[in-house]
Amino acid sequence: MNEEINKEMPLSGEEQGSLETPQSQPVTAAQEAPQDPRTRAKKKKGLGKVRVFILGMAAGFMLLLIAGQLLYPIRTGAVQTGTGQRSGPQSAVGSGTISKLKLLEQCIYDYYYEPEDVTPEKLEAGMYKGLMNSLGDPYTEYYTQEEYKSLMEETTGVYKGIGAYIGLDNDTNAPVFTSIMPGTPAEKAGLRAGDIICAVNGKDTLTMETAEVASLVKGEEGTDVEIKVMRDGQYVTVTATRATINVPTVTSKMLPDNIGYIQITEFDDVTPAQFEENLAQMKKEGMTSLILDLRNNPGGTVTAVTQIASGILPEGLVFYMEDKDGRKDEYKCPGADFEYPVAVLVNEYSASAAEILAGAIQDAGIGKLIGTQTYGKGIVQNLYPLDDGSALKITIADYYTRGGRNIHKVGIEPDYIVELDAEKYEKDETDTQLEKAKEVLLNAE
Repeated sequence: MNEEINKEMPLSGEEQGSLETPQSQPVTAAQEAPQDPRTRAKKKKGLGKVRVFILGMAAGFMLLLIAGQLLYPIRTGAVQTGTGQRSGPQSAVGSGTISKLKLLEQCIYDYYYEPEDVTPEKLEAGMYKGLMNSLGDPYTEYYTQEEYKSLMEETTGVYKGIGAYIGLDNDTNAPVFTSIMPGTPAEKAGLRAGDIICAVNGKDTLTMETAEVASLVKGEEGTDVEIKVMRDGQYVTVTATRATINVPTVTSKMLPDNIGYIQITEFDDVTPAQFEENLAQMKKEGMTSLILDLRNNPGGTVTAVTQIASGILPEGLVFYMEDKDGRKDEYKCPGADFEYPVAVLVNEYSASAAEILAGAIQDAGIGKLIGTQTYGKGIVQNLYPLDDGSALKITIADYYTRGGRNIHKVGIEPDYIVELDAEKYEKDETDTQLEKAKEVLLNAE
């Protein structure tokens, strides 16, 4: 069974190319924001949590998404469109509905003031999206062919774009950069995690879905994209040059006092092997305790997180999910002989698969969590590919941590709540959360 937990969509383009990119333009002078765009964004329907996307799945699978973080069992074939079949006691699609849609369409063609923006394809996609939006569930969505193709990009650790991930701001529901990859065009341009995305190439993005924002940012290698963000109450505009980004999902280093440090940026297909390699290296260098950094980790595949958990956790559950009829689907690990004290770093952008691993470690009592409240994704969706290349995602279940906790809209509270002191970090890269993790491990020995 091949499973995946959905993570945020890397902002990517369609063309492969070299990693070398021209120097991106620096951040322009900050401007006073006459109106806080976060106020406008709050008008959007849906949960005030970050919404995220996956990459790396082949078409023809039915996928199970954990609150925006994806898990799926294999299903062959696509759902056929245009069959006229339905389930449920009533249908909203009757002859009267079709007549009214035709009337509305005609009014658009007759009266809309920018006719060049009106195409049959846009109107059709809008109808499907509107049907899904009527449920008021931000995780139930319709994907166009282009959006679904982006969603299914391979989880190989190779990204085409600016090297950033987007989601929705926890408080405002506005699109936000949740993570910036080091050494990428996004970092060179001055973008930061937490920047609210106000406009891309002059187009307002505050009320857009994350897939729409990603489609505006992505493009061919070597082309520029102008992005307007809000940071600390001010508008900042940057220009980044798109490129092909190769980023390892796991990095490590040895800290003083033989404390191993491993950072997992996402759970892709390549992540388990990279984790094993980095863990082996830390052991070879004499590691006596481990800091596992899951901050800004948007999630990834169930296969990846379960494999990594199997190398750390004692025998038992990793997590389970439960549908509306009470049916449970359990994901277990055989257990590992892992005798190192563990500290796990988390924050508000540690999501889904990251929360599953962090929650399992906490529930098993083998490590302490340090940082801030996590993302809070605790529901599951099915993603159904349609035969015309589009797809439909519907919420179908809750998921629970190893200890039986449903964290949806709540997140996981760390054992030690520590805010990252941004002023200290910007001044001399002092990481207050990392320092606390070191302290916890040294006191545990």
